[in-house]
Amino acid sequence: MEPKSKFNLKNTFTHKKIMITGGLGFIGSNLAQRLVKLNAKILIIDSLVPDHGGNIFNIKDIRRKVKVNISDMRDKHSMTYLVRKCDYIFNLAGQVSHIDSMENPQKDLEINCASQLSLLEACRKYNPGVKIIFASTRQIYGHPDYLPVDEKHILRPADINGINKMAGEWYHILYNKIYGLPTTALRLTNTYGPRQLIRHNRQGFIGWFIHQILTNGEINIFGDGMQRRDLNYVDDVVEAFLKAAASPKTNGEIFNLGHPKPITLKNIAKLMIKIYGRGNYKLTPFPPEKKKIDIGDCYCSFQKIKKALDWQPRISLKEGLRKTFNYYRRYQKYYLS
Repeated sequence: MEPKSKFNLKNTFTHKKIMITGGLGFIGSNLAQRLVKLNAKILIIDSLVPDHGGNIFNIKDIRRKVKVNISDMRDKHSMTYLVRKCDYIFNLAGQVSHIDSMENPQKDLEINCASQLSLLEACRKYNPGVKIIFASTRQIYGHPDYLPVDEKHILRPADINGINKMAGEWYHILYNKIYGLPTTALRLTNTYGPRQLIRHNRQGFIGWFIHQILTNGEINIFGDGMQRRDLNYVDDVVEAFLKAAASPKTNGEIFNLGHPKPITLKNIAKLMIKIYGRGNYKLTPFPPEKKKIDIGDCYCSFQKIKKALDWQPRISLKEGLRKTFNYYRRYQKYYLS
Protein backbone atom coordinates (compact mmCIF):
# COMPACT_ATOMS: atom_id res chain seq x y z
CA MET A 1 0.00 0.00 0.00
CA GLU A 2 1.33 3.44 -0.94
CA PRO A 3 1.88 5.87 1.98
CA LYS A 4 -0.81 8.54 2.22
CA SER A 5 0.34 11.71 0.48
CA LYS A 6 -1.08 14.83 -1.09
CA PHE A 7 1.18 13.95 -4.04
CA ASN A 8 -0.02 11.41 -6.55
CA LEU A 9 3.34 9.73 -6.95
CA LYS A 10 2.04 7.06 -9.29
CA ASN A 11 0.82 9.68 -11.75
CA THR A 12 4.10 11.56 -11.39
CA PHE A 13 6.45 8.67 -12.10
CA THR A 14 4.51 6.15 -14.20
CA HIS A 15 6.37 5.60 -17.51
CA LYS A 16 8.85 8.37 -16.66
CA LYS A 17 12.53 7.77 -17.40
CA ILE A 18 14.46 7.76 -14.14
CA MET A 19 18.21 7.63 -13.61
CA ILE A 20 19.55 6.62 -10.18
CA THR A 21 23.26 7.20 -9.72
CA GLY A 22 24.67 4.91 -7.07
CA GLY A 23 21.61 2.78 -7.70
CA LEU A 24 23.16 -0.49 -6.55
CA GLY A 25 23.92 1.00 -3.16
CA PHE A 26 21.79 1.19 -0.03
CA ILE A 27 19.39 4.08 -0.57
CA GLY A 28 19.53 3.93 -4.36
CA SER A 29 18.42 0.30 -4.52
CA ASN A 30 15.56 0.92 -2.09
CA LEU A 31 14.51 3.86 -4.23
CA ALA A 32 14.60 1.65 -7.30
CA GLN A 33 12.40 -0.93 -5.56
CA ARG A 34 9.79 1.75 -4.88
CA LEU A 35 9.95 3.26 -8.37
CA VAL A 36 9.37 -0.16 -9.94
CA LYS A 37 6.08 -0.27 -8.03
CA LEU A 38 5.27 3.16 -9.48
CA ASN A 39 5.81 1.78 -13.03
CA ALA A 40 8.77 4.01 -13.79
CA LYS A 41 11.41 3.22 -16.41
CA ILE A 42 14.59 2.94 -14.39
CA LEU A 43 18.24 3.19 -15.35
CA ILE A 44 20.67 2.38 -12.55
CA ILE A 45 24.19 3.81 -12.78
CA ASP A 46 26.85 2.42 -10.48
CA SER A 47 30.61 2.06 -10.68
CA LEU A 48 30.71 -0.80 -8.15
CA VAL A 49 33.81 0.69 -6.53
CA PRO A 50 34.90 -1.86 -3.89
CA ASP A 51 33.73 -1.10 -0.34
CA HIS A 52 31.44 1.75 -1.41
CA GLY A 53 28.22 -0.21 -0.93
CA GLY A 54 27.21 -1.21 -4.44
CA ASN A 55 25.80 -4.74 -4.36
CA ILE A 56 24.04 -6.42 -7.27
CA PHE A 57 22.06 -8.52 -4.78
CA ASN A 58 20.30 -5.31 -3.71
CA ILE A 59 18.16 -5.47 -6.86
CA LYS A 60 17.65 -9.23 -7.07
CA ASP A 61 13.84 -8.83 -6.87
CA ILE A 62 13.68 -6.27 -9.67
CA ARG A 63 16.68 -7.19 -11.85
CA ARG A 64 14.56 -7.84 -14.94
CA LYS A 65 12.56 -4.64 -14.44
CA VAL A 66 15.46 -2.17 -14.48
CA LYS A 67 18.42 -1.39 -16.70
CA VAL A 68 21.88 -1.35 -15.14
CA ASN A 69 24.90 0.46 -16.53
CA ILE A 70 28.22 -0.09 -14.76
CA SER A 71 29.72 3.34 -15.27
CA ASP A 72 31.69 5.95 -13.35
CA MET A 73 30.21 9.41 -12.98
CA ARG A 74 33.68 10.86 -13.45
CA ASP A 75 33.50 9.67 -17.08
CA LYS A 76 32.25 12.76 -18.91
CA HIS A 77 31.56 10.86 -22.11
CA SER A 78 29.34 8.33 -20.35
CA MET A 79 27.39 11.05 -18.57
CA THR A 80 26.87 12.95 -21.81
CA TYR A 81 25.18 9.89 -23.29
CA LEU A 82 23.32 8.62 -20.22
CA VAL A 83 21.52 11.80 -19.10
CA ARG A 84 19.72 12.32 -22.39
CA LYS A 85 15.93 11.92 -22.28
CA CYS A 86 15.82 11.35 -18.50
CA ASP A 87 12.87 12.97 -16.74
CA TYR A 88 14.34 12.67 -13.24
CA ILE A 89 17.80 11.96 -11.84
CA PHE A 90 18.21 10.81 -8.27
CA ASN A 91 21.86 11.56 -7.63
CA LEU A 92 23.07 9.32 -4.82
CA ALA A 93 26.51 8.33 -6.06
CA GLY A 94 29.34 9.38 -3.81
CA GLN A 95 31.99 8.47 -1.30
CA VAL A 96 30.53 8.69 2.21
CA SER A 97 33.32 7.40 4.45
CA HIS A 98 34.70 10.14 6.66
CA ILE A 99 37.73 8.01 7.53
CA ASP A 100 38.52 7.24 3.88
CA SER A 101 38.23 10.90 2.97
CA MET A 102 40.94 11.79 5.46
CA GLU A 103 43.21 8.96 4.28
CA ASN A 104 42.67 9.60 0.55
CA PRO A 105 41.41 13.17 0.10
CA GLN A 106 42.16 13.31 -3.63
CA LYS A 107 39.91 10.36 -4.38
CA ASP A 108 37.15 11.89 -2.25
CA LEU A 109 37.52 15.14 -4.20
CA GLU A 110 37.18 13.33 -7.51
CA ILE A 111 34.11 11.33 -6.50
CA ASN A 112 32.22 13.97 -4.53
CA CYS A 113 33.12 17.06 -6.56
CA ALA A 114 34.49 16.32 -10.04
CA SER A 115 31.88 13.65 -10.74
CA GLN A 116 29.07 16.00 -9.69
CA LEU A 117 30.29 18.62 -12.13
CA SER A 118 30.43 16.01 -14.90
CA LEU A 119 26.79 15.13 -14.31
CA LEU A 120 25.62 18.73 -14.03
CA GLU A 121 27.49 19.84 -17.14
CA ALA A 122 26.05 16.95 -19.14
CA CYS A 123 22.55 17.89 -18.00
CA ARG A 124 23.09 21.59 -18.70
CA LYS A 125 24.17 20.87 -22.25
CA TYR A 126 22.00 17.91 -23.21
CA ASN A 127 19.00 17.75 -20.87
CA PRO A 128 18.43 21.13 -19.16
CA GLY A 129 14.87 20.28 -18.10
CA VAL A 130 15.68 17.19 -16.05
CA LYS A 131 14.87 17.34 -12.33
CA ILE A 132 17.81 16.34 -10.13
CA ILE A 133 17.57 15.38 -6.45
CA PHE A 134 20.97 15.35 -4.77
CA ALA A 135 21.75 13.29 -1.67
CA SER A 136 23.60 15.63 0.66
CA THR A 137 24.37 15.12 4.35
CA ARG A 138 23.94 16.76 7.73
CA GLN A 139 27.68 16.10 8.19
CA ILE A 140 28.39 19.41 6.47
CA TYR A 141 27.18 21.28 9.56
CA GLY A 142 30.08 19.95 11.61
CA HIS A 143 29.87 20.40 15.37
CA PRO A 144 26.49 22.07 16.00
CA ASP A 145 26.16 25.49 17.61
CA TYR A 146 22.55 24.69 18.54
CA LEU A 147 20.09 21.81 18.36
CA PRO A 148 18.13 20.77 16.48
CA VAL A 149 20.17 21.96 13.52
CA ASP A 150 18.15 23.77 10.86
CA GLU A 151 19.06 24.80 7.32
CA LYS A 152 20.19 28.26 8.50
CA HIS A 153 22.97 26.81 10.65
CA ILE A 154 26.49 27.72 9.58
CA LEU A 155 28.25 25.09 7.46
CA ARG A 156 31.46 24.03 9.15
CA PRO A 157 32.45 20.52 8.00
CA ALA A 158 34.66 18.52 10.35
CA ASP A 159 36.42 16.45 7.68
CA ILE A 160 37.37 16.26 4.00
CA ASN A 161 34.22 14.31 3.14
CA GLY A 162 32.03 17.03 4.60
CA ILE A 163 33.82 19.74 2.63
CA ASN A 164 33.51 17.88 -0.64
CA LYS A 165 29.87 16.93 -0.04
CA MET A 166 29.15 20.58 0.73
CA ALA A 167 30.75 21.59 -2.57
CA GLY A 168 28.79 18.93 -4.45
CA GLU A 169 25.57 20.19 -2.91
CA TRP A 170 26.26 23.79 -3.82
CA TYR A 171 27.21 22.94 -7.38
CA HIS A 172 23.64 21.67 -7.72
CA ILE A 173 22.11 24.78 -6.19
CA LEU A 174 24.33 27.06 -8.29
CA TYR A 175 23.31 25.32 -11.52
CA ASN A 176 19.69 25.95 -10.60
CA LYS A 177 20.33 29.63 -9.91
CA ILE A 178 22.55 30.34 -12.93
CA TYR A 179 21.28 27.92 -15.58
CA GLY A 180 17.74 27.16 -14.41
CA LEU A 181 18.51 23.45 -14.05
CA PRO A 182 15.86 22.08 -11.65
CA THR A 183 17.82 20.80 -8.65
CA THR A 184 17.06 20.03 -5.01
CA ALA A 185 19.33 18.90 -2.18
CA LEU A 186 18.29 16.72 0.75
CA ARG A 187 20.60 16.74 3.76
CA LEU A 188 20.27 13.22 5.09
CA THR A 189 20.85 12.23 8.67
CA ASN A 190 21.66 8.66 9.80
CA THR A 191 19.75 6.35 7.44
CA TYR A 192 19.35 2.65 8.19
CA GLY A 193 17.46 -0.35 6.88
CA PRO A 194 17.63 -3.31 4.47
CA ARG A 195 20.38 -3.38 1.82
CA GLN A 196 22.72 -1.24 3.90
CA LEU A 197 26.45 -1.84 3.73
CA ILE A 198 27.34 -3.66 6.95
CA ARG A 199 30.54 -5.43 5.89
CA HIS A 200 32.92 -2.88 7.44
CA ASN A 201 32.86 0.14 9.75
CA ARG A 202 33.80 2.85 7.28
CA GLN A 203 30.30 4.03 6.41
CA GLY A 204 28.67 5.03 9.67
CA PHE A 205 28.02 3.44 13.02
CA ILE A 206 24.60 1.86 12.37
CA GLY A 207 25.73 -0.69 9.81
CA TRP A 208 28.67 -1.68 11.97
CA PHE A 209 26.48 -2.08 15.07
CA ILE A 210 24.30 -4.43 13.00
CA HIS A 211 27.37 -6.32 11.79
CA GLN A 212 28.62 -6.87 15.32
CA ILE A 213 25.27 -8.18 16.52
CA LEU A 214 24.88 -10.55 13.57
CA THR A 215 28.39 -11.98 14.00
CA ASN A 216 28.37 -12.28 17.81
CA GLY A 217 30.86 -9.46 18.07
CA GLU A 218 30.94 -6.69 20.62
CA ILE A 219 29.74 -3.16 19.84
CA ASN A 220 32.39 -0.62 20.81
CA ILE A 221 30.89 2.77 21.58
CA PHE A 222 33.41 5.58 21.73
CA GLY A 223 33.27 7.96 24.68
CA ASP A 224 30.44 7.80 27.21
CA GLY A 225 27.81 6.68 24.71
CA MET A 226 25.61 9.67 25.44
CA GLN A 227 26.07 11.27 22.02
CA ARG A 228 22.60 11.87 20.59
CA ARG A 229 21.65 11.14 17.00
CA ASP A 230 18.48 11.05 14.90
CA LEU A 231 17.82 8.11 12.60
CA ASN A 232 15.59 7.69 9.56
CA TYR A 233 14.40 4.35 8.23
CA VAL A 234 15.19 4.05 4.54
CA ASP A 235 11.54 3.90 3.39
CA ASP A 236 10.94 7.32 4.94
CA VAL A 237 14.02 8.66 3.15
CA VAL A 238 12.82 7.25 -0.17
CA GLU A 239 9.49 9.00 0.39
CA ALA A 240 11.32 12.31 0.86
CA PHE A 241 13.22 11.86 -2.41
CA LEU A 242 10.04 11.11 -4.34
CA LYS A 243 8.12 14.05 -2.89
CA ALA A 244 11.02 16.42 -3.54
CA ALA A 245 11.19 15.26 -7.15
CA ALA A 246 7.43 15.57 -7.65
CA SER A 247 7.17 19.18 -6.48
CA PRO A 248 8.45 22.09 -8.62
CA LYS A 249 8.55 24.34 -5.56
CA THR A 250 11.58 22.43 -4.31
CA ASN A 251 13.72 23.69 -7.20
CA GLY A 252 16.83 25.41 -5.87
CA GLU A 253 15.99 24.48 -2.29
CA ILE A 254 17.82 22.57 0.44
CA PHE A 255 15.99 20.46 3.03
CA ASN A 256 17.05 18.62 6.15
CA LEU A 257 15.67 15.23 6.97
CA GLY A 258 15.55 14.17 10.60
CA HIS A 259 13.58 12.56 13.39
CA PRO A 260 11.69 14.16 16.31
CA LYS A 261 13.11 11.70 18.86
CA PRO A 262 16.92 11.73 18.99
CA ILE A 263 18.49 8.86 20.91
CA THR A 264 21.89 8.20 22.49
CA LEU A 265 24.32 5.77 20.92
CA LYS A 266 24.21 3.64 24.05
CA ASN A 267 20.42 3.37 23.89
CA ILE A 268 20.57 2.55 20.18
CA ALA A 269 22.86 -0.36 20.97
CA LYS A 270 20.62 -1.54 23.81
CA LEU A 271 17.54 -1.40 21.58
CA MET A 272 19.26 -3.34 18.79
CA ILE A 273 20.38 -6.04 21.22
CA LYS A 274 16.88 -6.30 22.68
CA ILE A 275 15.22 -6.59 19.26
CA TYR A 276 17.68 -9.16 17.91
CA GLY A 277 17.73 -11.14 21.11
CA ARG A 278 21.45 -11.21 21.71
CA GLY A 279 24.60 -9.09 21.65
CA ASN A 280 26.61 -6.84 23.93
CA TYR A 281 28.40 -3.53 23.93
CA LYS A 282 31.11 -1.71 25.80
CA LEU A 283 32.28 1.87 26.15
CA THR A 284 35.79 2.54 24.92
CA PRO A 285 38.02 5.63 24.59
CA PHE A 286 38.01 7.49 21.28
CA PRO A 287 40.89 6.64 18.93
CA PRO A 288 42.73 9.92 18.22
CA GLU A 289 41.88 9.93 14.50
CA LYS A 290 38.16 9.56 15.25
CA LYS A 291 38.09 12.02 18.14
CA LYS A 292 39.38 14.80 15.89
CA ILE A 293 36.36 14.52 13.58
CA ASP A 294 33.69 13.62 16.15
CA ILE A 295 30.82 16.13 16.23
CA GLY A 296 29.21 15.24 19.56
CA ASP A 297 25.43 15.54 19.72
CA CYS A 298 23.84 16.16 16.34
CA TYR A 299 20.23 15.95 15.23
CA CYS A 300 18.26 17.99 12.73
CA SER A 301 15.09 20.00 12.38
CA PHE A 302 12.95 18.80 9.48
CA GLN A 303 10.30 21.52 9.82
CA LYS A 304 11.11 23.08 6.44
CA ILE A 305 10.43 19.89 4.47
CA LYS A 306 7.44 19.09 6.66
CA LYS A 307 5.89 22.45 5.79
CA ALA A 308 6.78 22.33 2.09
CA LEU A 309 6.08 18.67 1.30
CA ASP A 310 4.16 17.28 4.27
CA TRP A 311 7.08 14.94 4.92
CA GLN A 312 7.92 13.54 8.30
CA PRO A 313 9.26 10.16 9.42
CA ARG A 314 6.46 7.60 9.79
CA ILE A 315 8.39 4.54 10.94
CA SER A 316 9.51 4.32 14.56
CA LEU A 317 13.03 3.28 15.42
CA LYS A 318 11.80 0.07 17.02
CA GLU A 319 9.75 -0.89 13.97
CA GLY A 320 12.51 0.06 11.56
CA LEU A 321 15.15 -1.95 13.41
CA ARG A 322 12.84 -4.94 13.54
CA LYS A 323 12.35 -4.77 9.75
CA THR A 324 16.11 -4.36 9.30
CA PHE A 325 17.08 -7.37 11.39
CA ASN A 326 14.40 -9.49 9.75
CA TYR A 327 16.01 -8.72 6.38
CA TYR A 328 19.53 -9.57 7.50
CA ARG A 329 18.42 -12.75 9.25
CA ARG A 330 17.37 -13.94 5.81
CA TYR A 331 20.07 -12.48 3.59
CA GLN A 332 23.11 -11.75 5.77
CA LYS A 333 25.43 -13.98 3.71
CA TYR A 334 25.14 -11.50 0.83
CA TYR A 335 26.25 -8.61 3.05
CA LEU A 336 28.83 -10.04 5.44
CA SER A 337 31.16 -11.74 2.95
